[in-house]
Amino acid sequence: QVQLVESGGGLVQPGSSLRLSCTTPGRIYSSWFLSWFRQAPGKEREFVAGMRLSGTTYYSDSVKGRFTISSAANTIYLQMNSLKSEDTAVYYCAIARRGYSRSSKDFDSWGQGTQVTVSS
Repeated sequence: QVQLVESGGGLVQPGSSLRLSCTTPGRIYSSWFLSWFRQAPGKEREFVAGMRLSGTTYYSDSVKGRFTISSAANTIYLQMNSLKSEDTAVYYCAIARRGYSRSSKDFDSWGQGTQVTVSS
């Protein structure tokens, strides 16, 4: 497993922006698939965004055009713009060392989660 530490969650109003960060003390390898998931109360954990170090990115339909995943050195970011109440959830960064997947079952390393609450 890879240790991941998240930061950046909080309480914001609808329409606001927030940036989440996820840092690992070690190196991120080019074969790994980096992602963000989220889990709202009473719902299953769902894929939000993912990327290959080559730069290819993937998004769920619900966040496409509003969220951006990126990475720099040993940190993974999720820039969230135009936030909506339905974006309220605990957000997790995750790494699949075997490569691309959108299924949480394929991710072997997880952050501790950070709460994002969008409310007026």
